[in-house]
Amino acid sequence: MKNVKFLLSAACALTAFVATAQDFSDPKYAIWGDTPEERQQNILNSNFLKESCDNKDYDAAAHYLKELLDKCPKASENTFVRGTTLYKNKINRAKSIAEKNVYVDSLLLLYDLRNEYFGSHPKRGTAYILDRKAREYLTYKPNDRAGIREAFREAIEAGGDNSDPETVVAYFTNLCDDYKNTDEVMPDEIIAEYDRLLPFFEKNPEASEYKSQFDAAFGLSGAASCENLETLFRGKLEAAPEDEALLAQAVSMMSRAKCDGDFYFAIAEKYYQVKPSSETAMFLAQAFQNKGDYAKADTYLNEALAVEQDPAERQKLLVRIALVGLVANNINDAATAARQARDLNPEDGVPYFVLAQCYASSAAACGGFAGQATFWAAYDTMAKAVELLPSDSEYMEHAKTSLGAFRNRFPSSEECFFNELQEGARYTVTCGTAAGVSTTVRPR
Repeated sequence: MKNVKFLLSAACALTAFVATAQDFSDPKYAIWGDTPEERQQNILNSNFLKESCDNKDYDAAAHYLKELLDKCPKASENTFVRGTTLYKNKINRAKSIAEKNVYVDSLLLLYDLRNEYFGSHPKRGTAYILDRKAREYLTYKPNDRAGIREAFREAIEAGGDNSDPETVVAYFTNLCDDYKNTDEVMPDEIIAEYDRLLPFFEKNPEASEYKSQFDAAFGLSGAASCENLETLFRGKLEAAPEDEALLAQAVSMMSRAKCDGDFYFAIAEKYYQVKPSSETAMFLAQAFQNKGDYAKADTYLNEALAVEQDPAERQKLLVRIALVGLVANNINDAATAARQARDLNPEDGVPYFVLAQCYASSAAACGGFAGQATFWAAYDTMAKAVELLPSDSEYMEHAKTSLGAFRNRFPSSEECFFNELQEGARYTVTCGTAAGVSTTVRPR
């Protein structure tokens, strides 16, 4: 420690020597004071501030910072940069909440003073300073919710279209959190702020990742109810009914909210007219499926399939067609679509899940031993589905339960014997949607 202090003293002495060799009557030093003597001392204090911060002597640094702020706050932006370092370290070293709060208030005041004296800086002016202040406010005063919101609003207002997307998302996420966790923010404010900030992302398309976070915060806030979303979009779409981007946004957000009202169906179908695509068809199919209108769901999916060329998108459409067919009890159509989807992507477990249920459903129409034997194929196919489905798949639990149900429908040993079939032999299903499928004889 003595060596450090010796080096610091030596450095300061050298700095003082250099300073005395300069002519401080030169007008270029005017920002440092009114007289050559004041200028010299203030420049020395600036150097001492730097040295004190570098050597983590923050008590000494605080003394030099006060001198500089009192006597020449306009002299150097570095005064505030080092002051920020000083107070952050003092905050981290505070021995009590009260002491910490004092240092936090000093840090925030330092940003206000920096904005007062250097707000016109071409690169690090008001927008930059208030952005930094808002982030510090969130870090050091997390419980002052109103203060956080105000600090971020000021930063975004100053930054305008050039604001940092991360700052915009941080503000809106905190606003949504306050709506969920306090009584300070009403749903109308969430919708209004979403509406106000949305053009920022339209003007900054490169911020697509932040746009997704922005939309997700809105969707998860709870303020994005179907009623509120309809209020938000109805007037806009009446004014611009052909606006593709607006329609896409409305359909996406209302789909996420699982809306099923007349307004949602109207705009979803309108969007499909403006921009037919497999993605929109999937939105519509899900909506009409939820409504129980399976015929219309199937119509949109097949229209999209007829024009879709991408194999991956075709596979998704075929899976959805198969699922809709299964729910609507159109077993043959469901099985056909599921086979096509399986052939396009043999590693997707959902087509096998649908096929297995189609096989089981058609077994009843076969009757007798042939119907029972169909459950061998159903079991094999569902086992493949269980193998391929992700563990968190919405179909997994049903798939596992079905395995036991199918096994219980296998023919008995006596029935296999009377049909001259030995366990382990190959058997080809002769009826139903599984007709032609080769399987293995297994008695119940």
